[in-house]
Amino acid sequence: MSQDPNTDALQPPHPRQQQPMPGTTDAMDPRPDHGETSYKGSGKLTGRAAIITGGDSGIGRAVAIAFAREGADVLVSYLSEHDDAKETARLVEEAGRKIVLMPGDVSDEGHCKAIVEKAVSEFGRLDILVNNAAHQATIDRIEDVSSEEWDKTIRTNLYSQFYLSKAAIPHMKPGASIINTASIQAADPSPQLLSYATTKGAIVNFTQGLAQMVASRGIRVNAVAPGPIWTPLIPSTMPPEKVEKFGQNTPIGRPGHPAELAGAYVLLASDEGSYIAGAVLPVTGGRPM
Repeated sequence: MSQDPNTDALQPPHPRQQQPMPGTTDAMDPRPDHGETSYKGSGKLTGRAAIITGGDSGIGRAVAIAFAREGADVLVSYLSEHDDAKETARLVEEAGRKIVLMPGDVSDEGHCKAIVEKAVSEFGRLDILVNNAAHQATIDRIEDVSSEEWDKTIRTNLYSQFYLSKAAIPHMKPGASIINTASIQAADPSPQLLSYATTKGAIVNFTQGLAQMVASRGIRVNAVAPGPIWTPLIPSTMPPEKVEKFGQNTPIGRPGHPAELAGAYVLLASDEGSYIAGAVLPVTGGRPM
């Protein structure tokens, strides 16, 4: 029986809540669905190896679960959310796949190189890179956006994708895939997310340019553009009154669960997406890109 997307438990209003950055899954109410019980694999990624940045929680956790159940080994990169990362590791291991956890800051080029080297060393290959890690902050006035905040957002969200792609591509063979997490903010920027939205617009351009640059090498580059998704980023970066109404501005009328994006990443990583390159796939609850 098909699920009615308008009857999900994530219908606003949500309980007012706030967390310190970067936030944790266990403190969220309601708890997001990452596909823990719902995602069923069918061997689409058997024998492949993937890197997922920001894979401890949210979209990254959902992608890690899906990739593992499709047969891939996974390196999960994350900043410092060790408890969330351990839960992701448990779910990947339950699927019978190998997982490597690697904490650290992807805004640092040396760390990005180390992530790729670790994946190649542990798995003997690298087939999929998911550039998903992100930083955001809600700030109402440009005068209050510090140079440090601007720099942190751009280095975390955009520089990391360049650093990791540059390090990964020499290890990738024809059939490999890079998937960047963009956002509806690339096309419909919220003024309070000025620095974040700026990086997401740049990620779309980076995706489309890099796709053309490496297509002749048999490597596909695409992006997924989420709309409002219920992850720890929301209660840890938005005021409680905005959290309460989060996702209400979509035609479906609610935010999405991380699990509702997993299929898009699997499509773009698998042979079923073999003719998709330079695409930006919106998963937005009906909001147009």
